[in-house]
Amino acid sequence: MLQSLRSREAAMPFIMLTVLIDMMAIGVVIPVLPPLVAAFSESQADQAYWYGVVACAFGAATFIGSPVLGALSDHFGRRRVLLLCFLGLALSFFGTALATTLSGLIAWRVVGGAMQANAAIASAYVADISAPEQRAKRFGLLGAMMGLGFIFGPVLGGLLGAIDLHLPFYVSGALALMNLAYGFFVLPESLPDGRRKRFDWRSANPVTSLSKLAQLRGVGPLVGVVAFSGLAQFVLYTCWVLYGTFKFGWGPRESGWSLAAVGVVALAVQGFLLGRMLKVISPQRLAIVGLVSSTLAYLLWGAATEGWMMFVVIGVNLFGVTVATTVQSMISSAADGSSQGQTMGAVTSLNSLMAVVAPMLGAPLLAMVSHLPRGDWRIGAPFFFCAALQAVSLYLAVLHLRRHRHQVSHHFSNPT
Repeated sequence: MLQSLRSREAAMPFIMLTVLIDMMAIGVVIPVLPPLVAAFSESQADQAYWYGVVACAFGAATFIGSPVLGALSDHFGRRRVLLLCFLGLALSFFGTALATTLSGLIAWRVVGGAMQANAAIASAYVADISAPEQRAKRFGLLGAMMGLGFIFGPVLGGLLGAIDLHLPFYVSGALALMNLAYGFFVLPESLPDGRRKRFDWRSANPVTSLSKLAQLRGVGPLVGVVAFSGLAQFVLYTCWVLYGTFKFGWGPRESGWSLAAVGVVALAVQGFLLGRMLKVISPQRLAIVGLVSSTLAYLLWGAATEGWMMFVVIGVNLFGVTVATTVQSMISSAADGSSQGQTMGAVTSLNSLMAVVAPMLGAPLLAMVSHLPRGDWRIGAPFFFCAALQAVSLYLAVLHLRRHRHQVSHHFSNPT
C-alpha cells in the first residue's frame, strides 16, 4: 500500500512535465497561425474569415475526438492514449508546416484537433492519483505547467515566426515527438486494471458524453458556467492575435510576448497563489470572484487604445485565472473514480463545442470592424461580447452557490 502511494506521488511530476512540453508545442504555433492564414488571404476581412474557418475545423475535430479518447483512456489506460495523441499531434504539426494550400492547412488542423485530448486525459490522470481534497490544488499545478508552457511557447513561436512562418511548426512537431519518447520510456500508468471500464461507442459520442455530464449530481449550473466562460475564452483565443494586429499593428513577436505575459500570470496564480487562496476561500466562492475579475478584464481589453494597456490588464486579472481550475475540480469531485477519463473528456468536449462556435461568432465580429483605423474602440467588439458571456457565467455560478448552500442546509436540518 505504501509503495503504491509513493508511486502515485512520484507520477505527479511526470504528468506535469508531459503537460509542460505539450503546451509549449501548442503555444509555439499560436502567434504564427493567423499570419500563415494571411498568406492564403487577400484582405484583413478575408484573413479573419478563413482563420475562423481553420479554428472552427480544429474545434469540431476536438469536440468529436475528446470524449472518444477520454473513454478509451478509461478502458486501455491513460498512458497508451496519451502516446497516441502525441504521435498524432507531431504528424499534424509537420503536415501544417508543409501545407501549400488552404484546404491542406485545414485538413492538418483537423488531424491536430482530433488528437487534442491531452489536457482531458492529463486531468483524468491527476484525478486517478489524487484524493478528492487534493484535486483542486493539483489541477492548479497542471494549470501552472500550462502557464509555463504559454510563457516559453508563444515567445519562441514569435521569435521563430519572425524568421520563417513555417519554422515554429517544425519545432512544435519535434516537441511532440519528445513528449512521445518521454511518455514511452518514463511516464507510468495511473489507472489500475481493477478501475478500468469497458469501452462503449454509444457513451463515447459527444452528445451522450455531454448529457451524462449534465446529469452528474451536484453539478447543475456549473455546466453552463463551463459553456459560457469557455465560449468567451475561445472567442478571446480566436481574436487575440488578429485583434492586436488590427488595433495596434502587432506582428508575431508582439503577439508572442503578450501571450507569454498571460502565461506568467497563469504560472504565478496556479503554481504559487492558488493553494493559499483555497485555504481562505472555498472553490465555489473563488470561482465567483474570478468571474467578476475576468468580466472586467474583457471590457478593459476591448476598450484599450494602446498595446501596453493589454499587458496591464493581463497583470491585474489574477483571480480570473482561477475560474477553470476551481470549476473543473468541483465537476471532477462529482464523478466516480472509474469515469474520470470520460468526465474530463466530456468537459473538454464541451469546451471544444464552444471552440467550434467561437470562431463563428468572434471572426465575423472582428471582420465587421477590420476596416476601422488603428486604435478605434469599436475594434474591441469581440471582447465586449466576451464580457457579456462571462456575466452570464457569473449569474449561473451565483445560482449554483445558492443551490449548494440550500442543499447543505437542508441536509443538516433533515439528517437521515
